[in-house]
Amino acid sequence: MHLRIENSQTIFTCGYEAGRAIRVPVAHGEGNYTADEATLDRLEGEGLVAFRYCNAEAELTDEDNANGSARCIAGIFNETRTVLGLMPHPENATDPLLGGTDGQGLFDGLVSALR
Repeated sequence: MHLRIENSQTIFTCGYEAGRAIRVPVAHGEGNYTADEATLDRLEGEGLVAFRYCNAEAELTDEDNANGSARCIAGIFNETRTVLGLMPHPENATDPLLGGTDGQGLFDGLVSALR
């Protein structure tokens, strides 16, 4: 599954470039993000959407939103951007032996923030 980085100005996403697509595993098939339109508008307006499901070219498509999440949302931040809620599993994309390293940027950002 591919995710597009929506906001690269947080401790979780500073290891990535905004707009870039990364490939990470998913381990769900039924859960999806849902909220009313006002909440979705607020999240987007305040830059609180972290990741969206997308294709390899970072385009949002219905086909690549496998679980039907509202507005392709795969992850959101709290108001202070210190908490990340995320459906896919970047921890399973941190070593070539696991099939890829696209998830490593999330952990690199956290380690950098702790230093």
